[in-house]
Amino acid sequence: MATSGARTRVRRGQLVVGAVLAVAVVAVVVSAARSARPPRMTPIYDPPVLAGQQLWGACAGGFYARHAHTIVVTSSGHCANEGAIAYDPDGVTVRGVFGPVAMEETCPHPGHTCSPSDMNYLVVAEDRIPWGHLNVVDLGSAGYRVVPAGTRPLACADIAVGDPVELNGRDVYRSGTVAEKGEYLHDADGTYFPCIVAARIPVEVGDSGSGVLVRGIPAGVTSRSFGGLLGFTPLAEGLADLGLELCTTPDCDVDRP
Repeated sequence: MATSGARTRVRRGQLVVGAVLAVAVVAVVVSAARSARPPRMTPIYDPPVLAGQQLWGACAGGFYARHAHTIVVTSSGHCANEGAIAYDPDGVTVRGVFGPVAMEETCPHPGHTCSPSDMNYLVVAEDRIPWGHLNVVDLGSAGYRVVPAGTRPLACADIAVGDPVELNGRDVYRSGTVAEKGEYLHDADGTYFPCIVAARIPVEVGDSGSGVLVRGIPAGVTSRSFGGLLGFTPLAEGLADLGLELCTTPDCDVDRP
């Protein structure tokens, strides 16, 4: 896949990128993502649905999940440290506290840590949980998407070249297709992923952590920029590592307080 400013190729099953930059750290100028946004046609709940929206600063929200009986929303492991507090836009109201990063205990690649997916999560403050809408993803101008009961999040093996892809980082809805996938190992990046997926969708600072839908199914975490185009890691592997279960019912099978 040819990209602006980077050369990407698959070799021996590894996705190798000439210049790979963390989406939340280095700006990528993409004119397509700066075009006028279509008007929003759906209401905003109170508390609002954070899945699909910005959590805090450069950290975007992915999907609601639960850790036992605790409600969380997924994000990116590289954009917030464990224990960091996320606030509402008023700068006062606490949205929640970030939890740990998905990480393997050992890594066979010297100088790297190994991660099944570039994922952490926000433990949502009890008064900011949008009960009745925990199986919803807010895609802004593209509307709400409801995750059907029993939906299984996609793993790397479930994603194929050519599959349709959607995301809504920074509240800018975009869509495209999967271009390729493979292992991710790069000298300039200290994290190794056994699977990363490249898609033909422009990304910028602040997209990191945004939930990726493939064929309309929760599938990934926005993680890297390949010359200004999307690189995402698989959702199922990250959820499993962190002991999370995707919310597929309005209250995520948790009793309201």
